Amino acid sequence: MKNRITELFKIKFPIIQAGMIWCSGWKLASAVSNAGGLGIIGAGSMYPEVLREHIQKCKAATNHPFAVNLPLLYPNINEHVAIIIEEKVPIVFTSAGNPATWTKHLKDQGIIVVHVIANTKFALKAEAAGVDAIVAEGFEAGGHNGREETTTLCLIPLIKDTVKIPVIAAGGIGDGRAMMACFALGAEAVQIGSRFVTSQESSAHENFKNIIVNSKEGDTLLTMKELTPVRLIKNKFYKEIEAAEERGASLEEIKEILGRARAKKGMFEGDLDEGELEIGQVSANINGVKPAGEIVREIWNDFIKTQKQIAAINAD
Repeated sequence: MKNRITELFKIKFPIIQAGMIWCSGWKLASAVSNAGGLGIIGAGSMYPEVLREHIQKCKAATNHPFAVNLPLLYPNINEHVAIIIEEKVPIVFTSAGNPATWTKHLKDQGIIVVHVIANTKFALKAEAAGVDAIVAEGFEAGGHNGREETTTLCLIPLIKDTVKIPVIAAGGIGDGRAMMACFALGAEAVQIGSRFVTSQESSAHENFKNIIVNSKEGDTLLTMKELTPVRLIKNKFYKEIEAAEERGASLEEIKEILGRARAKKGMFEGDLDEGELEIGQVSANINGVKPAGEIVREIWNDFIKTQKQIAAINAD
């Protein structure tokens, strides 16, 4: 397929693997890029020198383009940006912050910049900052979400009608049918996180992968809405947060319950009771752990199959 996104990133398929903390290292990113999609290294869980190591290993493992996801609120942001430039990373996906802060600096170095948003206000800010494309992430997504709780079905056409730059859909997408729906709404690519968490190359702990595979409809909920909205699998930690919110706990108390390194404890170390288990609603549709390349091919083949089915309906 050729469109503005595949031409911009120089990729075969408009399928992008999300840069997820504790799950998206060089093995996953290179596997997705080698399969024809765009793999992303998630810098949010990496110290600067760890990020450099993952970039270098990714470059050694693939001759295809890859990207780094850069949360703009990360405390080591200056060092991360310097390493990205030094290592000549071709594409950066920024999130969780003001895109105007780093977009021009990165683009001046010849880097393609994409920003993740969840509402029209920040879509316009990102476009004004000069980003090359936008990821519009709906309420169904795992991890941190927008406060508006706008679903992907509503968000994509809203953003498409607001900006002129290409829109990448994210949130609740796990197969080619959902991908086709997003294209019908105006997206030119999809960004997929949850399904790649359960890939063989994901750095997520096997316990986390298994609980995703076994999850059912309704097993994830958006919580910590007053602090920073995040979608989690229900477990002991989630229930502690839920109980605190129900009794009207202060933000300070919730922060104390949250503590430090909860996401690492759950997703990377596999503590299914005390850890923070971030995953999207589409987890209920995930039924196994597979190689990342196989996941890319399945999604694309399903997309083409769905396209043909729709064409056949129109022909009738």
